[in-house]
Amino acid sequence: MAKTVTAQAQEARIKRSMRNDRIATGILTFIVGVVIAIVISMVLYILAQGIGQLLQPGFLTEPSRSNGTEGGIAYQLFDSFYLLILTLIISLPISLGGAVFLVEYAPEGPITKIASTAIETLSSLPSIVVGMFGFLMFSVNFGWGYSLISGAIALTMFNIPILTRVIQQALEDVPASQRDACLAMGLTRWETTLHVLIPAAMPAIVTGVVLSAGRVFGEAAALLFTSGMSSPARLNFFSLNFASPTCAWNIFRPGESLAVHIYKIYGEGSPEAQHIVWGTAALLMICVLLFNVLSRIAGKALARRMTAE
Repeated sequence: MAKTVTAQAQEARIKRSMRNDRIATGILTFIVGVVIAIVISMVLYILAQGIGQLLQPGFLTEPSRSNGTEGGIAYQLFDSFYLLILTLIISLPISLGGAVFLVEYAPEGPITKIASTAIETLSSLPSIVVGMFGFLMFSVNFGWGYSLISGAIALTMFNIPILTRVIQQALEDVPASQRDACLAMGLTRWETTLHVLIPAAMPAIVTGVVLSAGRVFGEAAALLFTSGMSSPARLNFFSLNFASPTCAWNIFRPGESLAVHIYKIYGEGSPEAQHIVWGTAALLMICVLLFNVLSRIAGKALARRMTAE
């Protein structure tokens, strides 16, 4: 009789557990479905509003006119990618060096804690505050004014924490046995890091770099105070006179990214320019989505090549 009661109680507990599992699964599925629906609805709405303007002849190849209310967005598109390249050139070596130091060289103690706290603090700063600091430091004190280099360094300030975290996590995920084997063979710590750890962590590093690039590409607040809200009326892409204000490669000229262009035109409230706003927004969203897709493709491709799987 006692065994029967015990079996019945155990069966009841199993049924309750299964019921609770189904409820939890249903709730989590609903939450994920809501998130996916929000993302899809945003993408479809922006595309529906802007795809017509985006497909207009000359929209991607002509410069803007009449303070951005007419013409295309060729210069803004170029400035966005140019700012991104400058930012990665500056931030990637610093982030890689900082991550290697924290993982391989920094002793456990105050140094590691202070560095981690500084990275966390820098990553939590609002981008508008970073932009104001960049304006006061680089544009005013350094005398660079509104310039691409001021914007790139401002973007670097909150891109470094993201990249440092990603690279640090990638290096920590490399099995300790690989480190021990290299050190046992007589390799120095630097040789181990350079020839074994970084190549092994490269898929995760590349994924993190591409994802951070998507965030930098869509940034606006920090650039309002540093790179400016306008591009030269004419850019010469064939000029190598880096002191010329019309040279496209001059890092000390002002520049206007796609996100800043959206903010400027929308803030003016011009009804005839709203189609340009939506077309630019559609292009910006497509670029960010491509960054996310490319990060996954590049990460998987590198992982297969590095691991031969």
